[in-house]
Amino acid sequence: MVEVHLEDDLPMVLLVLFAICTTLVVAIHLIALFISTCILPHIEAAANDKYDHELCSSKAAVNRSPHVRLRRYIELAWILSTGVGILLFLTQMSVLTWVRFRGVSFAASVVATAVIVPAIIIFIVFAVHFYRELIAYKYERVTSEINELENAVLELELANRAGASEIV
Repeated sequence: MVEVHLEDDLPMVLLVLFAICTTLVVAIHLIALFISTCILPHIEAAANDKYDHELCSSKAAVNRSPHVRLRRYIELAWILSTGVGILLFLTQMSVLTWVRFRGVSFAASVVATAVIVPAIIIFIVFAVHFYRELIAYKYERVTSEINELENAVLELELANRAGASEIV
């Protein structure tokens, strides 16, 4: 991608679009790599902590784990690398075909774009479907936990009322 021969008569718009796509692809993946690299030592430290090994079955130990505290960064790295990165890479491939084949074969550029566009659409449809399923699962889990808490509160209130009536 970087060692492509650019023709002298390449339209400036195409050149700028290629430069933007290439730069964004590299930047997005490097940011995701940086986030992942910074998080890894925290998770390894928790895994090696003797205290965490003794409490590994308790929910408190799981909640103290760095992967819970750093969840936003982990999700950001995943979204950048997987979602945005792949989409930008596919876009860059389409632009690259126009940069590379524009002067050689217009048909090759059109065909390559015609192949990449459905791939981008399929990727977006899958990503939206996957995300919706993930959100639905999280919503069901939180709703279930809220219902459990409400039931526990009701049981405590009933137990308090029963205890208060026994005292009287």
